[in-house]
Amino acid sequence: MDGMTLESLQNEIKLLRSQLQTFHEQNAEALKMYREIKELEIYQAEMVKLQKHIEKYDKKLIVVFEGRDAAGKGSLIGTVSRYMNPKHYRIVALGKPTQEQKTQWYFQKYIEHFPSAGQIILFDRSWYNRAMVEPVFGFCTHKEYNIFMNDVKGFERSLCRQGIVLIKLYLSVKKSVQATRFEQRRTDPLRKWKLSEVDLQSQGLWDEFSKMKYKMLEKTNHHSAPWHVIRSNDKHQARIEAMKLILNHFDYEGRNENLSFVYNEKIVKSAETELEMMRHAKPHLYGVQ
Repeated sequence: MDGMTLESLQNEIKLLRSQLQTFHEQNAEALKMYREIKELEIYQAEMVKLQKHIEKYDKKLIVVFEGRDAAGKGSLIGTVSRYMNPKHYRIVALGKPTQEQKTQWYFQKYIEHFPSAGQIILFDRSWYNRAMVEPVFGFCTHKEYNIFMNDVKGFERSLCRQGIVLIKLYLSVKKSVQATRFEQRRTDPLRKWKLSEVDLQSQGLWDEFSKMKYKMLEKTNHHSAPWHVIRSNDKHQARIEAMKLILNHFDYEGRNENLSFVYNEKIVKSAETELEMMRHAKPHLYGVQ
């Protein structure tokens, strides 16, 4: 063995096996990512058809993306809009209100971004900040919260009567998955900017956010603009189901008849179903006797 000892040979074999295992794992992961991209592209092509339909018939669409921090809102919006014509859609993610905005009617800063004919607006968080984030962190008064909860359904019904299609998506993520994603942000220099002080506090305030989520789904779900809850622990499946939801709101030309638009019931829940599941899981948290 040209001076190579049995021990060194065994170590060499172990190293080769380890490298081979790593190669197989990386190859399998690359293949999985490729398959997922191709599956997404099929529905993304339908989103392009939908956008053309909205342009052609002067439709107006607003999609609201809500959910806890790290639920996958931003990446989902990126997937939905990936191949759309940027001239006819906008992503709106508003920051902290200015001093002037604080003196305005609460909905005013959002209305400025509403669609004209033929446009799609994607809200990365929306006026529903006042239903969850603001009351949990004390960014609004109890009175302001109550006014919002009493007024929002009428506000949205008015939008729908004016011809705007309003789709409300809530991405639901497990506490353990959120914690894992926060850790990934903390250690990844490319995503570290996403991690804020509010994010770090949200794990400790999990139950408070759950209570506000329950009240929001219970009080703001209505026929004109119902809530659609999407399990987003698996981001890929959440993206597929979200696109199905949006596409199913329209009867657009050229729909791929060979493609399934049936929801995965394990991932997509109505507000009523989600509320029932929440009551069953933690009745004491939601005041259920």
